Amino acid sequence: MGILYIIGTPIGNLGDLSFRAVETLKTVNLVACEDTRRTAKLLNHFGINVRLVSCRSQNEKFAAEKLVKLLDEGKIIAYASDAGTPALSDPGALLSRLAAEAGHQVIPVPGPSAFASLLSVAGAMDKTVIFEGFLSPKQGKRRTRLKELLETGAAFVIYESPFRILKLFEDLAEFDSERYVCVGREMTKIHEEYLRGTVSLIYSNLVQKSEQKGEFSVFVSGKKDKTVVN
Repeated sequence: MGILYIIGTPIGNLGDLSFRAVETLKTVNLVACEDTRRTAKLLNHFGINVRLVSCRSQNEKFAAEKLVKLLDEGKIIAYASDAGTPALSDPGALLSRLAAEAGHQVIPVPGPSAFASLLSVAGAMDKTVIFEGFLSPKQGKRRTRLKELLETGAAFVIYESPFRILKLFEDLAEFDSERYVCVGREMTKIHEEYLRGTVSLIYSNLVQKSEQKGEFSVFVSGKKDKTVVN
C-alpha cells in the first residue's frame, strides 16, 4: 500500500513551511499539486528536486484516479495546493477520499491556513465558527448565502478577492452593519494588514482606499458578539 501526505504550504511567507513538511517533500516519490509552476518555486527555495504532477480542480477526478494507481504500486506521494491547507477552498478532498477508500494511508502534515491564522488574531469569542470560503461571484447567490450565514447567529469566515471585497461589505452593511469583523489582507506577506471593528466602520475604511489590493480573509462575529476592537 502507498502513502499520501496532505501538506499545508505557506500562504505568503515561505518561512512558514514546517520542518516536517520540508523533510517529507524530500522523501516522497512525487508531489501532486494545484499548480506545478507555483509549487516548483517553493521546492526550489528549499533545494528539493522531485517530480511534479498536476492535480487541480479542473482535472482532479482524472488526476486523482491516476495517482491512486501509483499508490497501488506502493508509491509515496505528497499533495500540496497553491497556498494553505488542501481541501479548504482548494482541491485535495477528492484525492484524499479516493486514496483512503483504496486502502492507502492518508496522513496530514499540518501547516498554514488563512482560516486558522485569521481566527488566531480576530479576538473571536464565538464557540461556533462556520468556514464558508469563497461566496458565489453572482450577486443573487452571494446575497442569499450571506443572509443565511448571518441568520445562523454563528460566526463565519469568508475569503474574497480585491475585485469583490467592496460589494461584500456593501451587502454586509445592508444586512447587519453592527457585526464585529476582522479583515486580514495579504496575510503573512510584506504588506500584511488587519482591520478590526464594526461592518460599517470597516466598510468606510475600505471605501476611502483608492484601490483594493491583495487577497482578503474576513471574519464575521456571531450575532451575540458585539465587541468592537478599535
